[in-house]
Amino acid sequence: MKFSQLGKSGLKVSKLCLGTMNFGVDTDEKEAFRMMDAALDAGINFFDTANIYGWGENAGRTEEIIGRWFAQGGGRRERVVLATKFYGDMSDPSDGPNGEAGLSAYKLRRHLEGSLRRLQTDHIELYQMHHVDRNVSWDELWDAFRIAQYQGKIGYVGSSNFAGRDLVKAQYEAKSRGMLGLVSEQHKYSLITRLPELEVLPAAREQGIGVIAWSPLDGGLLSGRALNPAPGSKRASDQSRVDKYRPQLEAFAKLAAELGESEANLALAWTLAHPAMTAPIIGPRTMEQLEGALRVVDIELSEETLKRLDEIFPGPGEAPRAYAW
Repeated sequence: MKFSQLGKSGLKVSKLCLGTMNFGVDTDEKEAFRMMDAALDAGINFFDTANIYGWGENAGRTEEIIGRWFAQGGGRRERVVLATKFYGDMSDPSDGPNGEAGLSAYKLRRHLEGSLRRLQTDHIELYQMHHVDRNVSWDELWDAFRIAQYQGKIGYVGSSNFAGRDLVKAQYEAKSRGMLGLVSEQHKYSLITRLPELEVLPAAREQGIGVIAWSPLDGGLLSGRALNPAPGSKRASDQSRVDKYRPQLEAFAKLAAELGESEANLALAWTLAHPAMTAPIIGPRTMEQLEGALRVVDIELSEETLKRLDEIFPGPGEAPRAYAW
C-alpha cells in the first residue's frame, strides 16, 4: 500500500479509503469483519463511515458493526485512521426540531457522542460535516469543533459535498481563529462526474485540503458490470442511465481491455491520478471486490491513456477559462 498526507495535516493515510456504507445493508456483519481485517492486512489504514449509514430506522447500524469489530482487540482500533460524518436526521425523538438534517453546535455535540458510543472508541481521527449548511455560522461551528478537539474527542475536521466557495470561506474563518481548518473534502468525483474540476478541486488544492472521492465508479456504472448486468440485479432492472452512456462505456471497456486492466481499476486509477486527490473511497460489497481494487495504487496511467480517457469522458475545464476568455 502507498500513503499520503491528508491535506495540509501531518496525518498519513492509505491511498485507498475503505468505505463502509454497505455494511449492515448489502454486506452482513461477518463479511464486513472479514473485509476490514483484509483491508488492514493489505495496508489500508483509512476507514470512512457516517452516523446515518444503515439508513432510516437502521441509521447507526454501520457504526455499530465497526464498533464491534474494534472491540475484538488485536490492535484493530490503533491501526485505523477513523473517519465518520454527521449532518443527517438520526431520528431521536428527544432531539425534537433540533434533530432535523443540518449542522449546529447542538448536533455536533449530540451526534459526536452517539458516534463514539456506537463505534466503541473515545476519539475519531477525522470528523466530517456530511453536507454544507449555510444557515449555520462559522462562529458557531468552529467554536464547537475547537471544544471537541480540546476534549480529545476528534483530531481533525473535514467536510463533504461543499462547494469551492464553502471551502474557501471555511478556511478563512478558521485562520482568523488560529485554527488549522479543514484538512479534507469528501466529494463525488469520477470519469462521469467531472464537474468538481471547475471549482472544487482547484480550491481544495490551493487551500491545502485533501480530496476524498466518493462514488468513483459512479454507482457501479464504471465497474465493468453495467453493460452486462447479472439477471435480477439492480443494474439489470434500470438500464436507462446505462443507455445514456452506452457509447462511452463501450469505448471505455475497449480501452481497459487494451490495457489489460478491469474497468473498475482503470476508473479508480484515473481518479487517484488527480493532483488534488488523497484517496478514492472503495465501497466493496464482497471480498472479491476488495481484493480486486488493491492493485490500483500501483497502476501508472500514461499521458496517452489520460488523453484517451479525456476523449471518452470530456471534462468541464477549469473556471473561469472553461466559460470565459
